[in-house]
Amino acid sequence: MYIKQLYTNCLSEAAYYIESNGEAAIIDPLRDIEAYILIAKERKATIKYIFETHFHADFVSGHIDLSNATGAPIIYGPGAKTNFKIENAADGQTYSLGSLTVKAIHTPGHTLESTCYLLIDKKNNPHAIFTGDTLFVGDVGRPDLSSGDMSSEELAGIMYDTLTTKILPLPDDVIVYPAHGPGSSCGKNLGPNTFSTIADERKNNHALQPQSKEDFITSVTTGLSTAPVYFAVNASINQRGYEAIDIVKTRGIQPLSIEQFKQLAKEDAIILDTRPATEFTAGFIPGSLFIGLEGRFAEWAGSLLPFDKKIILITPAGKEEETVIRLARVGFDKMIGVLSGGFEAWRNAREKTDMIIDVEPDELMMDIPHDPNLVIVDVRREIEHADGHLKGSVNLPLSDMTDVALLAQFEEEENLYVHCAGGYRSVIALSILKKEGINNVRNILGGWAKIKEEEKAVIEKDASVLN
Repeated sequence: MYIKQLYTNCLSEAAYYIESNGEAAIIDPLRDIEAYILIAKERKATIKYIFETHFHADFVSGHIDLSNATGAPIIYGPGAKTNFKIENAADGQTYSLGSLTVKAIHTPGHTLESTCYLLIDKKNNPHAIFTGDTLFVGDVGRPDLSSGDMSSEELAGIMYDTLTTKILPLPDDVIVYPAHGPGSSCGKNLGPNTFSTIADERKNNHALQPQSKEDFITSVTTGLSTAPVYFAVNASINQRGYEAIDIVKTRGIQPLSIEQFKQLAKEDAIILDTRPATEFTAGFIPGSLFIGLEGRFAEWAGSLLPFDKKIILITPAGKEEETVIRLARVGFDKMIGVLSGGFEAWRNAREKTDMIIDVEPDELMMDIPHDPNLVIVDVRREIEHADGHLKGSVNLPLSDMTDVALLAQFEEEENLYVHCAGGYRSVIALSILKKEGINNVRNILGGWAKIKEEEKAVIEKDASVLN
């Protein structure tokens, strides 16, 4: 028996490779499938099955491309309907994998088709369960992402029955392998680890504690953050199908001359700059949007960029293909080229550039009493702002900044000092402000982590939000 978790940090996503006696199965593959094919090749194994736990909302699965490349069938749980060929596993149906058995366990709640896969060893003992978004470490999948007509409360009630009758009865030593780890928006408060055991979850997971169905429903439906806007797009793509990743990649990485780049920008293509934040603030092409590869890149791209517009790219040298692949993972397929030579070529050609002024937190403290037009803009989430913020700061979460009407609240004479928690989201926000013609802006280096250390910082909390 061989099990490998393939974890992608920027999406907090876990896919799995399982193998026995030269036969392999892949669970919840990402859109870029090379890693799975390479592992099988290195281990001289044949990919026999592709198991999907549900229609993922936070990434585009690689099921179609992987099936085309290997001939392996795509297996979903009961009731799943797609525009491409799949097999629907019945509840309790088993699949042989070398000396192992994979048992499909229908576990609706997160979505109606959600299905876990129980791995049974050659002695017929349950060894591990691949839970998708049904059960996480310390949490369960949120019940408000289904594309059906059921309410969150109805799905939560179904989830209670699922956990009670299908998950809790499993032996203590069964290993739990979920589809996501900490940072994922598919749950409310995932734990720090990417795998666990039934015993540990029974002990530590708030959703598995003895409680009434009514209390469970209240617990899992209260305090849910708004789902990222791209979730519905990705779920639909996973259900209807998509263009092959190789085609998307070939089109997306083609080099563009400066003149080609300028012409496409005039045609309203999005200019996306994925260099490090420090490089972007030092100089960028006017009208560019910044989302750096070093952060939760794909998640923020999916949350902030439209899916119906062409995208032209400025990337770090050698990161052209990575940029395109990571965008494709969350459903983007209209990348049409990368500026040849990157920003350096643009600057060397003496084309017009822009920049963002960085200020240290101590400079902010000195400026506050002397500038009546100074406005502190905190782009962290509401709960982060409530837990501690500078007195008088305006909370404008980055995820809300696609609403141009919200940006209209700022007056032309105001000087905006922008910060987030550490410095990544603030630069994204500043690129949005700049693109909308708001130019009196500063980036506070180090974000809240550094600001709160300043002796002169007047810090407030918002108990009404925290409670």
